[in-house]
Amino acid sequence: MDVETAIRTRRTHKAFKREPVERETLDELFELARWAPNHNLTNPWRFRVVGPAALERLKAAAGPEAAPKLDRAPTLVVCSCVASGDDVQREEDLLATACAAYIVLLAAHGRGLAGYWRTPGVLRTPGGRAAVGLGDDERFVSLIHLGRPIQDKQAPERAGVGEIAAYLD
Repeated sequence: MDVETAIRTRRTHKAFKREPVERETLDELFELARWAPNHNLTNPWRFRVVGPAALERLKAAAGPEAAPKLDRAPTLVVCSCVASGDDVQREEDLLATACAAYIVLLAAHGRGLAGYWRTPGVLRTPGGRAAVGLGDDERFVSLIHLGRPIQDKQAPERAGVGEIAAYLD
């Protein structure tokens, strides 16, 4: 699949088949994420694949109302950014980490997988952070749900280029 097709056809999925994504495939996705643009090559992104014990801890921290959403996908990946001491570098690293997370989603789609970028509140709590081993020097960026899709999804309407871009003199 070429890049343009991947960008135009990637969708958010919330229903997945139950088989987890293979470790080899995850390693390929993370290897591609390393190519995200980042100033000074700080490589600030960290990816943690949530295993069964970590998932149970995370669900306990989330509570009974939010926990079922953590069971939607067979593979969960926590994406975080290691914070630097410099304000400008910290912002650049955060944005670079978001790009790396998107590369994971796009590359997963290119392999026939489905993905879902979430930012559940539990990963901004001490209990949720501890459940997945997020250090005090890390900022939570996304919880990526990955798996094989149950159904196809059509593209929603998008804003026209004239609504989102301007050419300045």
